[in-house]
Amino acid sequence: LTVGSDDAPTAIRLEMSSEVDLFFHYQHFVDERVFSKIQEAQKLMVDLSDYPTILVRMLNACIKEPHMNLGIFTMLSDSEARLDFIQNMEYKFVELMYCVCVRSPEETVQQHITFRYNSMKQRLSIMQSRLQEINNLVKIKNPSLLLQLQKSSTLPTSNSVGASPYGTNSGAYSHNNYTSTSLTSTASSLGPGAHHGGS
Repeated sequence: LTVGSDDAPTAIRLEMSSEVDLFFHYQHFVDERVFSKIQEAQKLMVDLSDYPTILVRMLNACIKEPHMNLGIFTMLSDSEARLDFIQNMEYKFVELMYCVCVRSPEETVQQHITFRYNSMKQRLSIMQSRLQEINNLVKIKNPSLLLQLQKSSTLPTSNSVGASPYGTNSGAYSHNNYTSTSLTSTASSLGPGAHHGGS
């Protein structure tokens, strides 16, 4: 997520979430002041405008070559964490860069869960509509087959469907003044060493 134009962003935010833990949500926020400290501490030879591209490149490298490029998410405390990008050089591991992360505010976490719930609900609605279309088609072409399918779908299973873990809230996930950039990966895809959580 970036503030400002793609060519000259004034702030950047990388969000990390998990498909396993809905309440896991961390973010790495960088503006001009923070980036100057990152440059000094990590000896980075890039500008803030290049930082989103660097992050995307690092994340994609972890996805495409997980045996050579590692993304390791380490919990430092309940509210702080660190994402390290490490390259396996066969004879040694080289730390390329790291991102300091903080736990997202409760309001942001709730918005994120609501957004995921509504997205899943929308996809479910589309699939149900598609299933109904198939049912209608099979009913016309082969009614006996439809009866057979319906009987097999009503057989008891060991898994019971309970209440949704997402809750019942509705609403849109707002990023305030942020506009999404072309991050093609998520925190769930940071590699074998990452905390599974993937622009």
